[in-house]
Amino acid sequence: MESRRPLLAAVLVCLVLAALPLAAQEGGYRGHGADSVSREVLAKYAPPPLAPETSRRIQLALDLRSAGLGQLTPDGQRLVFGWAITGTPQVWRLDGPRSFPVQLTGGEDRTGLAAITPDGRTLVLSRDRGGQEDPGIYLQPIEGGPLTVVQHAPKVQTRLAFVSSDSRFLYFTANDREPTSYAIYRYEIATGARELLVGEPGLWFVADHREEEGGVRLLLARLTGALSREIYEWTSAGRLLEPLLGVGEREEYDVAYGAASGEILVRTNRFGDFRRLYRWTRDGGFRPVTGEVAYDVAGFGIDEARRRVYVQYNDGGYLRLEARDARTFDPLALPAFPEAESVFGGSATPDGRFLILGVGTAKAPTTSYVYDWQTGALAQWTLPTVPEADLSRFVAPRLETYPARDGAAIPMFVRYPEGCEPERREGEPCPIVVEFHGGPEGQAMPGFSPRAQLFVESGFVFVQPNVRGSDGYGKSWLAADDGAKRLDVITDIEDCALHLRQRFARSGREPRLGVTGGSYGGYSTLVAMTMFAGAYDAGVSIVGMSDLRSFLANTAPYRRMLRASEYGDLEKDAEALAKLSPVTYLERVKGPLLLIQGVDDPRVPAGESIQIQEQLSGRGLDSRLILLEGEGHGAARRASQVVQLGHQLRFFEEQLLGK
Repeated sequence: MESRRPLLAAVLVCLVLAALPLAAQEGGYRGHGADSVSREVLAKYAPPPLAPETSRRIQLALDLRSAGLGQLTPDGQRLVFGWAITGTPQVWRLDGPRSFPVQLTGGEDRTGLAAITPDGRTLVLSRDRGGQEDPGIYLQPIEGGPLTVVQHAPKVQTRLAFVSSDSRFLYFTANDREPTSYAIYRYEIATGARELLVGEPGLWFVADHREEEGGVRLLLARLTGALSREIYEWTSAGRLLEPLLGVGEREEYDVAYGAASGEILVRTNRFGDFRRLYRWTRDGGFRPVTGEVAYDVAGFGIDEARRRVYVQYNDGGYLRLEARDARTFDPLALPAFPEAESVFGGSATPDGRFLILGVGTAKAPTTSYVYDWQTGALAQWTLPTVPEADLSRFVAPRLETYPARDGAAIPMFVRYPEGCEPERREGEPCPIVVEFHGGPEGQAMPGFSPRAQLFVESGFVFVQPNVRGSDGYGKSWLAADDGAKRLDVITDIEDCALHLRQRFARSGREPRLGVTGGSYGGYSTLVAMTMFAGAYDAGVSIVGMSDLRSFLANTAPYRRMLRASEYGDLEKDAEALAKLSPVTYLERVKGPLLLIQGVDDPRVPAGESIQIQEQLSGRGLDSRLILLEGEGHGAARRASQVVQLGHQLRFFEEQLLGK
């Protein structure tokens, strides 16, 4: 959930490439980003044109959406939010519920809202160029106008932590001193003066802050693994880092200051399989706030006035929000949404009076509301856009399971076109597309998805599994694929296909199966088509890793070490990394592959897609590659989304439907 306190950004920092052993750098490419791809290669793999009818279908689907939840001005009278209606994410403002939106930022660079200053006068914006993931911080008057740059430097990630209550200072993190470490700065808005506060090496971010007379107290987290972190406290008076939690451990901690003096709220799975919320003090240790249940506390937030705590639960992918008094922790009643499948929390105003709520169903885009704790009034501020759409035709997913070979029940969400339900045994079997999520610590969740609906309307059963390693099902499930253990559970990918072929067979004929996914889902697709060749009939991999060794050697420095904690060490786990790499099994490939890759991608370098494409084509196999210039880890701009989704859909229609 979103809150006024800064949330964990996906900032993963590690050793520089030069420090890696030469053996780990073996591979057909070096580095990442546009500089690592020649113009000849870009021209060779430029996107082919889409048929007009396909483009029209995709364009209509992309128009079915809602704006971001955004943030309210401190007085609760204006809403500033993100919206990609122009084709690129930009920042907009509403001057009242359902009023006409005012566009504040524009151009080709992705721009988002980081904060509104407590005086309500200034926006703090985050802007990135292309898909580089090296954002900078800018300031803009809330009425609009030119942007003022605070910091935006090449190959530097600058991220806002918070704004001081007097609107005088910005606190931010940046890896401008070292690419593998984040420093914490204080910036004076009026003068532009910048002061280094924390320069010790580490993957630091500000989890929360508390202003005191004459200074500030920072609750800091230092990342030590893909999910684990250490918690420290820093004060402007002493300027020393005091360790609080997690030092020498490998545990998850998500923290914020509580209402009581010396109290810290902690979300962790240290004491059980599922994450719970606790109160922690130096002398009293941990005391549970939430009950011991068989599902996760997915997140929490506390308003800056320390009046209310919001707890987000994740029960099998369905989200539920709970409010509690920040001092007594007694439950507080929130508005009821009987038709909602998921309710989630957005930000609260600094005084805690107004709260943004998001309400989701599979039949309509997310709707956002503003709740006034003082009056009990509930108002809808933004309106979803659903042009030319009959939302009653949208198919809600069913939550089902399939058996793994060791007996584990693997959850999956399944959307059925009419007539394709497995209970119907007559006629031709319906083709199936299986989509594996990214992460690998991600989670497929139900909800409104025009993209999934496109597949359903094309006649595909659309399946989204949560294989072992997915988030949301407990610590044991999440850690089941760490390092070399992935070899024991990666068979979940093949077992999904075996189950679907048997369950959806009709009249003795098995269904045709496609497999797709992005990032780790793209890697899963490549594994499905290589290691488990024949399990699926066709695959579309989007920004997927083809060789875990070259991926770890060439991914951005801010990711390498922490990704190694998930996949394995280049030296210690070299044998397992080779066994887990799709390029190891190219001689097994039987079905056609489509690869789609952003050229600017700092996470999964473009070389991962280029190298496997060239090896497959060198073997005379049916493999195609599309490179998207100006895009990073996935497609952000609308034109690129049309290309990516259009070719993905058409490929499966050709391969599985024979169109």
